Amino acid sequence: MNSSGSHLERKLGLFPVTNIVVANIIGAGIFTTTGYLMNFLGHPLLMLGLWLVGGLIALCGALAFGELGAAFPEAGGEYTFISKLFHPMLGFLSGWLSLIVGFSAPIAASAIGFSKYFIWAFPGFQSWFLFDKIVHPELFSRLLAILVILVFSLLHARGVILGARVQSGLTMLKIVLIVGLIIAGFGWGSGSLDHLQASSPEREPFSFNFSGWKSMGLSLMFIMFAYSGWNSATYIGSEIKNPVRVIPRSLLISTGVVMLLYLLLNLFFVYAIPPGQMAGEPEIGAVAAGFAFGRIAETVISMLISFALFSSLSAYIILGPRVYYSMARDGYFFKWVSAVHPRFKVPSNALLLQSAIAIVLVLSGTFEQILAYMGFALGIFPILAVLGVFKLRIAGKSRLKLPGYPVAHVFFIIVSLVILVLAYFERPWESTIAILTALSGIPVFYWFKKKNGRLPVL
Repeated sequence: MNSSGSHLERKLGLFPVTNIVVANIIGAGIFTTTGYLMNFLGHPLLMLGLWLVGGLIALCGALAFGELGAAFPEAGGEYTFISKLFHPMLGFLSGWLSLIVGFSAPIAASAIGFSKYFIWAFPGFQSWFLFDKIVHPELFSRLLAILVILVFSLLHARGVILGARVQSGLTMLKIVLIVGLIIAGFGWGSGSLDHLQASSPEREPFSFNFSGWKSMGLSLMFIMFAYSGWNSATYIGSEIKNPVRVIPRSLLISTGVVMLLYLLLNLFFVYAIPPGQMAGEPEIGAVAAGFAFGRIAETVISMLISFALFSSLSAYIILGPRVYYSMARDGYFFKWVSAVHPRFKVPSNALLLQSAIAIVLVLSGTFEQILAYMGFALGIFPILAVLGVFKLRIAGKSRLKLPGYPVAHVFFIIVSLVILVLAYFERPWESTIAILTALSGIPVFYWFKKKNGRLPVL
């Protein structure tokens, strides 16, 4: 193994790594996208079917990334795999997107999601601090989101063990919330399974024409955004004990668990809410609780969801800096970003950089408009990384040959490409911006290459 990651210490076992992956997957997406999907598709059964397809795609990706993580158990994830198997520039572009889109934007979205759900649960919260007359409510919401980002960034700057313990607690809280909501919803909540057969009256019946396929492609892209994080154990490979065993198991266990939870949670949403009232609803979790249990429950669930988003935000803050650290360590980013805190053994400068970008995104107010942009951008480089498994096998360098090869890998690649093509036709503007964001990293890569005077050894 390359010793380049030796400044980060291997302290994490299967349980904390699996917790980190679960927390990274279950984020704002599951609590916000279902209403949009019903608006695109108009029928609950089709929507639930696509959630199942998305889970199968994520499981196939987890099989591939488990093998890649075992072969290259270092920090960086896709950046490391693509750099080593294809070309450093392609790896850099993957890391470049991670910096701008992959982690900082979801951190901003999760923080603002927390803020909005929390203020919805406690509408008088701003007046408690006498800010209601001097600060606009929207600005107060964003300031609360920034405070959350700073608190968790400082927490994770105190070391990976402390951060992992906090992460484990938050993840268990989130799973208990989701499981409790599912059990209580079907056991005691108001609703009807007849909703499964009802389509949304707000739109025409779904048709499998080109327009319908484009809607399915965009829907799957939103779903894959909600599943994003299925590969996250590979970003902290340098800090995992026995990575050849732990990385694949953590990816497969966590993705399987989340897939089951997502299907059941969406089934509860459909059970509780008439399809016509689901379409376009962003706070789907709170609305479902309101229909199932009443207004008081809506307030309580809103509060719990707001705290559950802590877990997602915390996981993103843990993982992202390891990518930027790896890029800087290899000479493709500012050297100061590769600094590891002498006492806490974390990439502290990378943490600060990520926090700064996330705060800018919070203040920009554009995060709500870039969900399609984020989904498209995050779908590009996993395809290339999964292709790397074929190169790994041909070269005879695979350290752990997981089942499913090559069928699962071909399925992942083809379906992911189809999703991107269909989503591009449905949302060409956002998709083009995502492509341009990736391409904007090319001159940055060559600037660092010229600055270093030679190609760094990976």
